Amino acid sequence: MRQFKILYTEDDETLAFLTKDNLEQNNYEVIHCCDGKLGLEAFKTQNFDICIFDIMMPKMDGFELATEIRKTNTDVPIIFLSAKTLKEDRIKGLRLGADDYLVKPFSIEELLLKIEIFLKRSQKTSIQTEKLVYDIGKYQFDTSNFILFNEIEKITLTQREAELLKLFLDNKNLVLKREQILTALWGTDDYFMGRSLDVFISRLRKILTSEKGISIENLHGIGFRFSVE
Repeated sequence: MRQFKILYTEDDETLAFLTKDNLEQNNYEVIHCCDGKLGLEAFKTQNFDICIFDIMMPKMDGFELATEIRKTNTDVPIIFLSAKTLKEDRIKGLRLGADDYLVKPFSIEELLLKIEIFLKRSQKTSIQTEKLVYDIGKYQFDTSNFILFNEIEKITLTQREAELLKLFLDNKNLVLKREQILTALWGTDDYFMGRSLDVFISRLRKILTSEKGISIENLHGIGFRFSVE
């Protein structure tokens, strides 16, 4: 069973420790950030299944953080946890695109239930709306048949190359760690699979070399970023 990943921002160290511990005991991977600015940086460089934000935080509050995230991602579920009890604050949070708003002190059982509900909903939506054809510069990419094509030519990719290209397109302009890619494609972070990955990336670079504004960046010791201007 896949472990879901949560971005959790909270500046109260004691509450953060207790909440993170409870979530991890329920088999969630939790990335905790103590302020909104760090939370935004984490969101830009990692992939999360759900976000849980405090509102009153230093450097960038939860409302600002949610606003920035919704500029580029309208799908990831967001839950606010806040001591702000006014109806106006709850309405503001929901209007910013949050999926729910729990008032502190909250029940960990209720939070776990909310997380479960929103993850099921987002998984169902992602399955229903999965893209089958992508536009890449002058090409279209048919993910079902592993084909890159335009009016002039048709390039047939291997299954792994097609899976890799789709993974990049679904995470464009984000950093994908090497081990994330290997696990997604082969189910294991293996040295020999890593050598195959390098070959596939080299071929995709060669195919897309004429496409201005598209590149596959090698981030030494970290992974790759499929950049689209």
